[in-house]
Amino acid sequence: MHGGTRCGTLPRRVRTLIPWIPPQLLDFPDVSEALDDPNGLLCAGGDLSPERLKLAYSRGIFPWFSEGEPILWWSPDPRLVLEPAAFKLRRSLKQSIKKQGFEIRTNQRFRDIMCLCSSTRQDREGTWISKEMIDAYVALHEEGVAVSFETYLNGNLVGGLYGVRIGRVLFGESMVSLVPDASKAALASLCQEADRHQIELIDCQVPTSHLQSLGASLITRETFIERIGELML
Repeated sequence: MHGGTRCGTLPRRVRTLIPWIPPQLLDFPDVSEALDDPNGLLCAGGDLSPERLKLAYSRGIFPWFSEGEPILWWSPDPRLVLEPAAFKLRRSLKQSIKKQGFEIRTNQRFRDIMCLCSSTRQDREGTWISKEMIDAYVALHEEGVAVSFETYLNGNLVGGLYGVRIGRVLFGESMVSLVPDASKAALASLCQEADRHQIELIDCQVPTSHLQSLGASLITRETFIERIGELML
């Protein structure tokens, strides 16, 4: 979960055969079968139906692919996670949030947040958040599963983040800022009010220095699967 992209660019070459999932099969291989290179690539195929997406996240799997390519499913090892209590609200960030007077809202403009995440990256280096992905996650949002935390300045949407919430886990997908610290403000609010939102763990998926500087840490995939299993009971 980072600025409209998970870790910059998708790996372009897969030199090992991976399982193909037909659309009619609502299942995934065990995550232990994921490749080491590229890290976490598990399988391809299937679809982006709400049922499949919910199953994927509940097993520690997420989709990540470029437009025009087959759907690719990933479960990297290690996994980057953020415990809300571990969030580092540094003095400079706290002052910036206070100075700018951000307002944080929840689930008011979910599609718009996804479109912002897509367009801001597409302008620079392409994006994996295609129209197909947006439509799929909006369908999840309509079921109350996908959620957004939005940052407003003077009534205008200027950033935020979105993800998939199952049980007490928020599987973070992407963040976006149109003004400095807008996405960090949304994340800070989420962590500060985690008890109210009943969120105990935020999945950040793959390592980024940005999120690690805010308190996210790496755990093994095995530990991650155990944690989300406990938090989804």
